[in-house]
Amino acid sequence: WDMPNPATAVTTARRPAIMLLDPAGHLVARFGDASGQVVLPQNLPPYVPAAFIAIEDRRFYAHGPFDLQGILRAGLSDLFHRRIVQGGSTLTQQVAKTLFLTDQRTLRRKIQEAVLSLWLARHYSQADILGIYLNRVYLGEGAYGIDAAARLYFGVPAEKLTLAQAAILAGLPKAPSSLNPLANPQAAAARATQVLDAMVATQAITLDQENTAEAQLANAASPTSRTSWFALWLMQSQGAAIPEGEDVTLKTTLNAGLQTVAEAALDNTIAMNGPAMHVSQGAVVVLDARTGAVRALVGGVGDREGYNRAVLARRQTGSAIKPIVWLAGLRAGMSPSDTVFDGPLYLHGYHPHDYEATYRGNVSMTEALADSMNTAAIRILLRAGGARRVIAVARLLGLDDDFPDDATMALGSGGVGVLQLAGAYATFFNGGNRVTPFGVSAINGVPVANPGPVPVVSAAQVQAIAGMMRAVVTGGTGTAAFIPKVYTAGKTGTTQDYRDAWFAGYAEGDIIAVWLGNDDNTPTNKVLGGTLPAQIFKTIATALAGS
Repeated sequence: WDMPNPATAVTTARRPAIMLLDPAGHLVARFGDASGQVVLPQNLPPYVPAAFIAIEDRRFYAHGPFDLQGILRAGLSDLFHRRIVQGGSTLTQQVAKTLFLTDQRTLRRKIQEAVLSLWLARHYSQADILGIYLNRVYLGEGAYGIDAAARLYFGVPAEKLTLAQAAILAGLPKAPSSLNPLANPQAAAARATQVLDAMVATQAITLDQENTAEAQLANAASPTSRTSWFALWLMQSQGAAIPEGEDVTLKTTLNAGLQTVAEAALDNTIAMNGPAMHVSQGAVVVLDARTGAVRALVGGVGDREGYNRAVLARRQTGSAIKPIVWLAGLRAGMSPSDTVFDGPLYLHGYHPHDYEATYRGNVSMTEALADSMNTAAIRILLRAGGARRVIAVARLLGLDDDFPDDATMALGSGGVGVLQLAGAYATFFNGGNRVTPFGVSAINGVPVANPGPVPVVSAAQVQAIAGMMRAVVTGGTGTAAFIPKVYTAGKTGTTQDYRDAWFAGYAEGDIIAVWLGNDDNTPTNKVLGGTLPAQIFKTIATALAGS
């Protein structure tokens, strides 16, 4: 009959858990099953088991393994409503179900569960069965058992649960995936109210206790963690370093508040402007300019388990590559005040032109970058020694993708990742050091040897680039990123036919890189780097300044 071994009743197999902590040690995400301790009902506050009994099997102590009265009541209710609205399973029957590895809906399984329920009732006391139930019940988000759920959702052992918290957990067996606090805090609180009502009806608590607990439900149901694009990036990038078959704790560089701001800024921008501007996707990276520690990462709009555009996508940068071209010019002996000609250019059949219809003639390097002059950019590339010299500088800053070995390099025709570009821009604002973006600082308490900053460019040269990038936001194409009394600097980027729009820059010690576009590479409705991307940058930079 393929019956499970009841000797395994108290414990349950689980997948190894991977816990992600922020720099302060707070849980920000978890993969696998939550771990907890085996608890005895008598060691819990009385209202904890009472909550589960009240909502799941209020006649638990009055019947055997089956509750004929409950089955009859549920059947009549279902018949009246012409659909299944009530279950008739006792806690003993629910324990029997948990002993099977699969959830089948066959007659054979029903008979097996009934036989196992009888066996459990004969060999275990009601208190024992209640204890088995509390240690095995699935409560959502990979948490099996009351202690695992208490630690996951509230950060406390089961013995420290409040009445409000106990009511939330007791409400989860009905629909653990959709009612848990991480998935839906409002639904979790509403279901907990039903549990408290049932506890009053069974005289497990008083009306005053219910009122006090209900006042605490909103805070109790607030999630302590939420899986994000950042967490998924770490799982993809750190897989080889994570020990297999055991629980693992990763201390990360994530700033949860900043992650929330970045996700909301991108989501809201696409929601409000997407249809009219024909732009459906984007990505954001925020990293510490000094160290390369990634503090927030958003891989797109929508499904957070989908394609991570911040890491995997390679998109043309447009003029966002120009600070690297300008740096190549400085390394070749140019200076910010040097003049460069902005005018018609014919180069072996290639005829680039500026976004503006008119040309400015002789301008300084600073003016040319601030207003993103294309013909001036190509002339700077040529004075720097050509595309190969510029590519060498890009490599120096950590950009390792294939770049075109021709003049179009100056206008960003090569593909670059958002995370990569953010890392490269850090060099301009940290004194000339190349940084390697990273997201984990320790595994199981053991520090990770992340690559440290490497000096690659003179401080004077990157200071000059930073000064010219400041002019972009004070009076150039990036004025939408200007914030009074906050130092910001950066560069806009827009590709041919408006297929990509970028803004990357510096604020409050961090690099913020933003890309907008469409996955199918169709043109947007004239989205410029100085519009929506710069506005997203400003939103995040303002949050940084406020914190």
